Amino acid sequence: MHDTARRGTAIWLVVLALAQTAALIAVWRIALHTELGQWLDTVALTGNRIGQDRIDGPVNYILNVMSVAALLAATAVIGFIALIRGHVAFAVTATLLIVGANLTTQALKYSLARPDFGIDPQRVFAGNSLPSGHATVAASFAVALVFVLPPRVRLLGALLGTGYAAAVGVATLSAGWHRPSDAIAAYLVVGVWAALGGLALLFMQRERAGAVPGDAHRLAAGLLGAAGLLAVVAGGLALAWLADGPRIAPDELGRRPLFAGYAGGAAGIAGTMGIVMALVLVSAHRLIPGHRPIPAHRPIPRNGG
Repeated sequence: MHDTARRGTAIWLVVLALAQTAALIAVWRIALHTELGQWLDTVALTGNRIGQDRIDGPVNYILNVMSVAALLAATAVIGFIALIRGHVAFAVTATLLIVGANLTTQALKYSLARPDFGIDPQRVFAGNSLPSGHATVAASFAVALVFVLPPRVRLLGALLGTGYAAAVGVATLSAGWHRPSDAIAAYLVVGVWAALGGLALLFMQRERAGAVPGDAHRLAAGLLGAAGLLAVVAGGLALAWLADGPRIAPDELGRRPLFAGYAGGAAGIAGTMGIVMALVLVSAHRLIPGHRPIPAHRPIPRNGG
C-alpha cells in the first residue's frame, strides 16, 4: 500500500474511532444523566412484557449460550482461522479487538454511576448496566470474524454477524436484562475497538499491496449502513412520539406507548449494529489485502520468432 493511501486509511480510522467515541459519550450522558433518557429507557424495558410468553424460549436460548467458555472458544476459533490463512497479524488484531472491547465494557459498567431520578425504583439497587456485556461479546465476535475471513466470504460473514449481534442485543431487552442504551453503547465500544484494531493492523502488516477494489463490497456496505440508519431514525421517531406524551410511571402506561418504546428501542439496537458493521465492512478491504490474480505468462514464441 502506498504511503499516501496508508495515511488516508489511518486518518479515516482515527475519525471513525473519535466519532464512535463521541456517540458513546452522548449515549451515556443522555441515557444515564437525564430524566428523559432514563424514562425512555425504562419504558422500552417495561414494554418487553408484550408478547414475552411467545419469545421466552428463543430469547433464553440465545442468551444462555453466552459464557466465558464461549468467549474463549470463539476467540480461539477466530485466531485459528487467521493462522491457517498465514496471517499472524490478523490473529493478533482479532484477539486485541475481542479482549479490548470486553475489558472496556466491564470497566465502564463498574465505573460509571447511574443517578437515581426515581424513575425505575425496582432496579435502583442494581446500579449501572451500561454497556451490555452480552451485546459486546456478540458484536466483538462478529467484527473479529470479518477481520479474519477471506474476501470471498467476508460479506456473508458480515451479514450473519450483524444479524447475530443484533439478535443478542434485542434479546437482552426482551429478557429484561438490559435497556436499549446498554446494547447501543456496547456496539459503539466494539466500533471504537474495531477502528483501533484496524490501525494496529495497518502498521503491523508488512504487505505493501494496494487495496483490491473488487474486495470493497461498497454497495453491500452502503445498503447495510442505510438500513441501519433507517432503523435508528425509525426508533428515534418512535421514542420522540413517546416523549411528546404524558410523562407518567412506565408501569402505568398503556399497551400502545409501551410497544412504541420497546419497538423503538429494538430498532435502535439493530440499526446501530448495522451501522457499526457497515463501517467495518467499508474499511476492511484497505486493511486486509486480497489475493490479486496472477497475470498469465506470455506465450513462448515458436521458432525463436
